[in-house]
Amino acid sequence: MKTISYLFAALVVLGLAFWAYHVNYATKDRLAELRRLDNQIADLQEGLSVLRAEWAYLNRPERLRELVNLNFATLGLLPLAPEQFGTVAQVAYPPADAELEGRENPALSEMELSPAIDVMSRRSQEVAQ
Repeated sequence: MKTISYLFAALVVLGLAFWAYHVNYATKDRLAELRRLDNQIADLQEGLSVLRAEWAYLNRPERLRELVNLNFATLGLLPLAPEQFGTVAQVAYPPADAELEGRENPALSEMELSPAIDVMSRRSQEVAQ
């Protein structure tokens, strides 16, 4: 009986050693993967900061102003004016659900040009001439 218990204990110890060996290497693999992911995150953050710096450099107001001046005639741009902006009361909202019945597209049938759009179209025609 003693030999069976010794044999059983030895098998349990060998099984636990085998389990500990695999857990140890699995843990080392996970730590290596974690280090690799941390390095990848650091590289991506560095790249993102470079992209943000480039974006800020390209969106400098003086650079954009210079590009607008260079391409003003080509693009047909209009200078901003207060008349180009409307009020909330000029927005054509879609009708209520009760008014929608029996119409194909009520939003398009009731749309009107706001005064701001009229001013913009007149200005674009003046610039075209």
